[in-house]
Amino acid sequence: MQREYLLYDYRELFVKIAYFDCSAGASGDMILGAMVDAGLDPDALNRELARLRVGASVRFTPSNKNGLACTQAVVDMDSCSHPVHRHLSDIRQLIHASDLSAEIKERSVSVFTRLAQAEAKVHGTDVEAIHFHEVGAVDAIMDVVGAVAGLSLLGIEAVYCSALHVGSGSVRCHHGVLPVPAPAVLELVKGVPVYSTGVKGELLTPTGAAVLTTLARQFGAMPPMLMASSGCGSGTSDFEIPNVLRIIIGDTASTCTDYETDQVVVLETAIDDMNPQLYDHILQKALDMGALDIFLTPVHMKKNRPGVLVTLLCRPEECQRFSQFLMSETTSIGVRWRTESRIKARREIRTVPTSLGAVHVKTAWIQGRPIHETPEYEDCKAIALKQGLPLKVVMDSIFREMSHG
Repeated sequence: MQREYLLYDYRELFVKIAYFDCSAGASGDMILGAMVDAGLDPDALNRELARLRVGASVRFTPSNKNGLACTQAVVDMDSCSHPVHRHLSDIRQLIHASDLSAEIKERSVSVFTRLAQAEAKVHGTDVEAIHFHEVGAVDAIMDVVGAVAGLSLLGIEAVYCSALHVGSGSVRCHHGVLPVPAPAVLELVKGVPVYSTGVKGELLTPTGAAVLTTLARQFGAMPPMLMASSGCGSGTSDFEIPNVLRIIIGDTASTCTDYETDQVVVLETAIDDMNPQLYDHILQKALDMGALDIFLTPVHMKKNRPGVLVTLLCRPEECQRFSQFLMSETTSIGVRWRTESRIKARREIRTVPTSLGAVHVKTAWIQGRPIHETPEYEDCKAIALKQGLPLKVVMDSIFREMSHG
């Protein structure tokens, strides 16, 4: 039966996303303040939090940090309530006993579980044995559940986040004076891009780190979106930079079913003084090392010298390794880099029998229908060499069989 192909379809499914800009780190109260500043109804949020029955609510007040208007969130305890230190099992039981939706319960427990795992790791104990102090207090429970419930009330379907500014220096907590970033924060941000500019103080708290690293789909540059609103949540301390967390809310093409999205690092260096015979080796070695792509572009450089722009794409965690590779394998002494977002069609590779032999075929899908179907070049090349046939004859024959398969 002949396959039906979708040549092009302009229909796009859009989802509502939130991007957290963590130029001054993040904390639980900053997340709540940012969402309210961006349009979340504070009364609706407090009605959700009342389902926890912990005798607390969140008050939102206007604030200003270094000339930026923002919103500050403050947890108020009822007069009959008292701070309670809890174990993870206590927090799980409290959340599951509430009238919150199943999704909010599940995501809130996931945040606390991730936080408990980090605390247990840095303190050398078991997750269920750890006794929360700051984390188990009512305000932290309100922050975590409030963040999850607030995103749900805003209709956010995917969360993205910038690199995390962690701060420096030291912070005093229940365990005494700890270095910044706090040990639990370092455990939580493994595999996540972080940085410090020397600002003294704790910018990224364990609660803020747990919420964002649990809920965010990707970290890096802001994804393309049709922006709808934005807001700033205020921290309590004052620094030389505005102590605010920004949230940017908008619509973007659906990434749930038809597309895949990710972040890549683009490395570039322009070269005008290297033996061109080396490029073949460099390109092949980069691909063998796991580069997503590498290509050359002719350019004219200073004094109108002809040169080559080497562009290499890799995963964010491989940025340093491939920067070192380019500087060691070429005559370059500097590499530019940037983070970019990609949208990819869903792909699958399967083995297809043909009259000339089995070949691997890559199929790209959009909206449940194939848009491209391509036999693997190396398989076609191997068949051509083995059977003594022109490569173009092999490829044409396989394409014909595929189109009628």
